[in-house]
Amino acid sequence: MSTEVAVIGFAQAPCLPSAGTTSGVETLVPIFQRALAAAGLDRREVDFWCSGSSDYLAGRAFSFVNAVDAIGAYPPICESHVEMDAAWAFYEAYVKILAGEAETALVYGFGKSSAGLLRRVLALQLDPYVTAPLWPDSVSVAALQARFALDAGIVTERAMAEVAARSRADAAANPYAQISGVFKIDELLDRPYLADPLRAHDCAPVSDGAAALVLAAGERARRQPRRAWISGVAHRIDPQGLGERDLTRVPSATAAAEAAGLPGDLDVAELHAPFTHQELLLRAALGLGDRVRINPSGGALCGNPMFSAGLARIGAAAEQVMSGRAGKAAGHATSGPALQQNLVCVLEAK
Repeated sequence: MSTEVAVIGFAQAPCLPSAGTTSGVETLVPIFQRALAAAGLDRREVDFWCSGSSDYLAGRAFSFVNAVDAIGAYPPICESHVEMDAAWAFYEAYVKILAGEAETALVYGFGKSSAGLLRRVLALQLDPYVTAPLWPDSVSVAALQARFALDAGIVTERAMAEVAARSRADAAANPYAQISGVFKIDELLDRPYLADPLRAHDCAPVSDGAAALVLAAGERARRQPRRAWISGVAHRIDPQGLGERDLTRVPSATAAAEAAGLPGDLDVAELHAPFTHQELLLRAALGLGDRVRINPSGGALCGNPMFSAGLARIGAAAEQVMSGRAGKAAGHATSGPALQQNLVCVLEAK
């Protein structure tokens, strides 16, 4: 049983408004090849495979089974799946390795958000008895949260626009980003509301995409010159009902950070914040100061493929460590309405 686990490979597909294919296989095959090449592994050396996707998004039952074809028919594999962002598949694979049941694992997530009306599809994650039958779409739910934060004086529309402008400027160096460029704050604030108080720049784009990440235990990880050691992972959940919690606070993120041992001398944090105000709320919940660089990849605001965007935040944080640009980094993923569920992963260069 190894108590040390590291990320040794990561790859992702470009975030696109439409990938042009309904097959996860076509998207995943090249991603697997690149992730395994980065990790220095052959697919036959992977002990455990774990994926994250959604039948609701695909519009068909057991949609992940089709994607397994991308792995190959032989040799037989040990495989699992979670019906949520692949960051939670990452957590399952991490525990699998810690338990001594695998030495290596490949985690992947994929989703074609453009296949339907994403705002309405995500209404299905709400309370099925009270809220979901009203069909409040995901952008409207986020707008409700933003309004609470604005009225409480926790965020401002200018601060939200600053998040959007910084994210898009940083994304210019990310070849996988869907949106990037230089934008002036005042010009952004002059644009009309999409769902008051959210403007288009406050919301992540609808994106198709995929990501894959490779994990390895102690000695196996040390064979690779590039690795990011996982020093802690934790996830916590707030109540599902929108009226059962204070939407201006994210206690599950705070609890996850404490359980994961989020260090005070963090260099980089990749936050899965699909809306600008959510980044501001997460920074407060995680206690991130000005010295921490937030989302150098541009984050989900510049490309938000459902069910792989959270995993991509962990992968992007790991790349910061593996490249030597950061000594300590954190990857964060969220799921559910208005930051209901939060996962924090701490990565270090030892």
